[in-house]
Amino acid sequence: MKTRKTNPATQAFEKALAAQAMGRYVLRLYVAGATDRSRQAIRHARRLCEAELKDNFELEVIDVYQQPILARDGQIVATPTLVREFPQPVRRLIGNLANTTGLFVGLDWDTKGKTGR
Repeated sequence: MKTRKTNPATQAFEKALAAQAMGRYVLRLYVAGATDRSRQAIRHARRLCEAELKDNFELEVIDVYQQPILARDGQIVATPTLVREFPQPVRRLIGNLANTTGLFVGLDWDTKGKTGR
């Protein structure tokens, strides 16, 4: 029996559909290598998701040096970039993600009681 190979875009789409059916947030964080700026963005994104979305999110970190095709397909022109894939509409935020108030507004999350830096 032959197994059918699927391309990464199809796999990502199927994964996103499954997450959407469960009502989860699907986020992708594009970074450039293992720089301090990249590590800081990953730390901020994880901390924010764990605090605000609890177990209701999926965060995928993509290094544009290791997976340039995914960066091209995602039309990423700067890093770090956080992309909210689901729920729709797609939202993109560029920067180190330190400004939490800006993140709440940019990701269209409730900002009541949140403070930024």
